[in-house]
Amino acid sequence: MSATTLDPKTALVVVDLQKGITGLPTAHPSADVIAHSATLADAFRAKGLPVVLVRVTGGAPGRTEGPARSGQPAADWAEIVPELGPKDGDIVVTKQQWGAFYGTDLDLQLRRRGVTQVVVTGIATSIGVESTARSAYEYGYHVTVATDAVTDMSAEAHENSIERIFPRLGETDTTAAIVKLLG
Repeated sequence: MSATTLDPKTALVVVDLQKGITGLPTAHPSADVIAHSATLADAFRAKGLPVVLVRVTGGAPGRTEGPARSGQPAADWAEIVPELGPKDGDIVVTKQQWGAFYGTDLDLQLRRRGVTQVVVTGIATSIGVESTARSAYEYGYHVTVATDAVTDMSAEAHENSIERIFPRLGETDTTAAIVKLLG
């Protein structure tokens, strides 16, 4: 599918492009995801549109079968990668869950600015990006995912989100196509 339009009040939401996550092994090079996200961020800033940089500093307290993080993360683990900023005017959201909406003021920040659509990028496709896109859809935002600006630790999980989940939540397209829609 390809993106058809961007609303006049569209925000870019960049999920978890922070030092501790971008350093993990991923299905597609995280350097490419960072570069594409930075291209989008620069284009959004140039148009005066909101750029939201999301970082995670904790996790939900529930019991899971998956392995828990062990040890103390590096001191700079939650720092946003320098290629993205933050720059003056950016919104920085710190979350404790997978998605950027639950337990944060992201919806309030977007609504105050009249935002009706979000373009989502980041790592991991099937976790933070998908959770954020699902919540955005549930909150009534139009959702677009930049397919070359997301990756996952698992190629299978990434492809499942791209092929099966995101088309049901909104539209998908490449960074170049989204920048072109910005005009």
